[in-house]
Amino acid sequence: MPTNAPFRCLIGALFLLAMSGLPCAPAAAETLRVGKAVAEAFSFVPLDIGMRKGFFAKQGLDIESIAFTGDARMQQAMASDSLDIALGSGPAMAFVAKGAPIKGVAAMAGPPLLLAIVVRPDGPKTAAELKGKTVSVSTAGSLTYWLVSETSRRQGWGPTGIQIAPMGAMPGQIAALKRGDIDGAIMDIGNAFDLEKRGDGRILVRFTEIKDFHIHVIFATDKVIATKPEIVRGFLKGWFETIAFMRRNKAETVKIAAEVMNKDADISGRVYDELMPMFSDTGKFDPKALETLSKSYVELKLLPSEPDMSKLYTEAFLPK
Repeated sequence: MPTNAPFRCLIGALFLLAMSGLPCAPAAAETLRVGKAVAEAFSFVPLDIGMRKGFFAKQGLDIESIAFTGDARMQQAMASDSLDIALGSGPAMAFVAKGAPIKGVAAMAGPPLLLAIVVRPDGPKTAAELKGKTVSVSTAGSLTYWLVSETSRRQGWGPTGIQIAPMGAMPGQIAALKRGDIDGAIMDIGNAFDLEKRGDGRILVRFTEIKDFHIHVIFATDKVIATKPEIVRGFLKGWFETIAFMRRNKAETVKIAAEVMNKDADISGRVYDELMPMFSDTGKFDPKALETLSKSYVELKLLPSEPDMSKLYTEAFLPK
């Protein structure tokens, strides 16, 4: 009836007003394929912590974490478009110089505090006794391969004074070390502490004297950089928020790290204390560290000449 028209208009207006206050449906999270050079190292625990604590989700990212058995294999996955982001090594920047469709987007960590050469309890007593001995690494062309070659070079034997045996995943390397098939293995400090605790190994070489270095670099494919630059920015923002959280929350970080690394709380706590100092809070590349890497590519015959390092990375996606 005509007398009801104003009432109906009022009801309609109130309904529209109420609907306008409803929250919009959240945008679907963007799936991002992120590679870890190895599964168990503390270096890559920030990815797990960022996923569990929601730092990447806050950036609209759904992380698909994929672990490899070495840096070289992960770089192959990047080249075949099986990954978007990779948590790799500084030496792997040589792949960019060789034409790999990737670029460094953040300096993830500095000195190579993560790694150590471990021998059996009755093995060599000093690094000088490694000449001609066999030390296992994950894969050829990996960070572990570079560090063993560098150890040989620093002893004055050239890059081939120590025999290097690429053996893939860490469990197989540890088994070979125990059997005596190899004389040493280069591994993350968590596994090294674990072997020492059980009396199955002894740390022979740490790499604390290498100061100007980038042990880890975060890489992105050229494809994701060109087509989804905001995703790269979001990932890096989530990453550095995670690092800040880890510095403030040792107990929670150690608890998650113990699960990821499959180590007890005592070892995980020691690893935290040893390795948190190496993480970058900004992702900026250090000129001296880049110079060390550039020279190493020639010394270890990875490249015929020193590359223009400025072409191998970008800082455009770092948080402001």
